[in-house]
Amino acid sequence: MKVLVLNSGSSSIKFQLFRSDDWSVPAAGSVTRIGEPEAVLRYSWTDAKGSAQTLEERAAMPDHQQGLQRIAGALARSGALADPAELLAVGHRVVHGGEAFHAPTCVDDDVIEAIRQVVPLAPLHNPANLDGILVARALFPNTPQVAVFDTAFHQTMPRTAYRYAISDDLYREHGVRRYGFHGTSHHYVGRRAAERLGKPFEQCNLITLHLGNGASATAIREGSSIDTSMGMTPLEGLVMGTRCGDIDPAVPFYLSQQLGLDNDRLEDLLNRQSGLLGLCGDNDLREIQRRAEEGDEAAELALGVTAHRLKKYIGAYLAELGRTDALVFTGGIGENSAELRARACGGLEPLGIQLDAEANAAASSEERAVSSPQSPIQVWVIPTNEELQIAREALAAVS
Repeated sequence: MKVLVLNSGSSSIKFQLFRSDDWSVPAAGSVTRIGEPEAVLRYSWTDAKGSAQTLEERAAMPDHQQGLQRIAGALARSGALADPAELLAVGHRVVHGGEAFHAPTCVDDDVIEAIRQVVPLAPLHNPANLDGILVARALFPNTPQVAVFDTAFHQTMPRTAYRYAISDDLYREHGVRRYGFHGTSHHYVGRRAAERLGKPFEQCNLITLHLGNGASATAIREGSSIDTSMGMTPLEGLVMGTRCGDIDPAVPFYLSQQLGLDNDRLEDLLNRQSGLLGLCGDNDLREIQRRAEEGDEAAELALGVTAHRLKKYIGAYLAELGRTDALVFTGGIGENSAELRARACGGLEPLGIQLDAEANAAASSEERAVSSPQSPIQVWVIPTNEELQIAREALAAVS
């Protein structure tokens, strides 16, 4: 039996098919450029002889229904999903669940309406996520659909962590509070770290750092998120590829007055033209590190500001947790940038974090400890697997 995971974006659908017995992936792929004159289906699968196969098709796919029909056709023709009755569940990534959803949830009409209600909190993501759910319900009418929310893992935060110091009416009537994101990734790597530590997740205190073009930090106490760096939107917190992260709330007012920027231009500036890109004109950390090694001052500043912000959050979460078992790096940057890991952890030895320079510098795509054997707090690099986490949670929900 199998579980299909769908991540539906505004013009794309990513998918992975998992076997429920061993969580292997017999098929995966994506449809991109939905709604453009020529969309692209990229598909890879393992055939009956165990050989890896790939396929690329280009055709007009005006909407998500056409895209998902192409995916279902490819799955059927390749034999990866010859009969939809093999599906135990379809798991959907949904970015925002507001306060309504604390766990993966089987989809019915009430759930669909609740997801619609929080569209104002995630206008760029939830409508596309919802499109994927609606199309999948029609295409696989006899298969349970499960929504897995990026925000759900953080619903265990106490009020002291998620409330902003603003009027209570703004929270109660308009939902202005910290929600947090990347929850599926933080949950996955947190559980993997617990397994590596040889302890139940519910007994672990962890700091998890999801570092990619989007970046967030989470403090986990006894298996539950108690604080996270992203807020009501993914703009708050760490320095990111194009997002500024934490900033004086008065800066937008000042820029509006001085430059005459309206809300749309301010939103574009802070979300798409700031962060690493704003600091040095580039949001590819590999290129920034190369430039910094050659003496580029702007690139060096970008690295320095990013590491400074990371270190501040690590220190704050160490104080909040009290006892900490491990610090975990994940995401494209967290897994691959030894330089940023070293900068973020440098000087934290008195707080119990000691890197092993050789282990940290070693190139690897595997889970690995990069801390010194003498380090009171272990430091791990654990590749994230949000699709696998969604598949497991979807199956648990229907079980």
